[in-house]
Amino acid sequence: MKALVVYDSVFGNTEKIAQAIGQAIAQAIGAALGPQGQVETLPVGQVTAERLQGLDFLVVGSPTRSLRPTEGISQWLKVLPKHCLSGVRIAAFDTRLWLETIDSKALRFIVDKGGYAASTIARALEKKGGKLVIPPEGFLVTGEQGPLKDGELERAGAWAKQIVS
Repeated sequence: MKALVVYDSVFGNTEKIAQAIGQAIAQAIGAALGPQGQVETLPVGQVTAERLQGLDFLVVGSPTRSLRPTEGISQWLKVLPKHCLSGVRIAAFDTRLWLETIDSKALRFIVDKGGYAASTIARALEKKGGKLVIPPEGFLVTGEQGPLKDGELERAGAWAKQIVS
């Protein structure tokens, strides 16, 4: 079984979540298959279409920037060949501001209703043929640059184990 976690990160928070997801998937696959399982966690700049060949699982994450994924993730998703993810089980995540840390009620409303990167990523992966196996998830940061809200790394690991179960 082969899994790949692809991420982009601005302040390091999304990278930490991606690493936690990759480790949890590796543990879950390792428990089921032993050394037959292969899991990689890579920044988006290191992932070519060839890396997607033979995948069973693909997880993609980005910080939410202006209610969307980063430019790096967006461009990568655009250039992926059509149907390159046929038969691949997919999941998407993002890091996002914890609404309770936004002082302005108007800004809090816009952020809450405007959407997040994970759902945009999930839709793009589905258009490439992937099969969504778990709803997109958001992991919380306590300010624009972080840090992650307490417990988010553990929550990411628990979420990731659901992907392969």
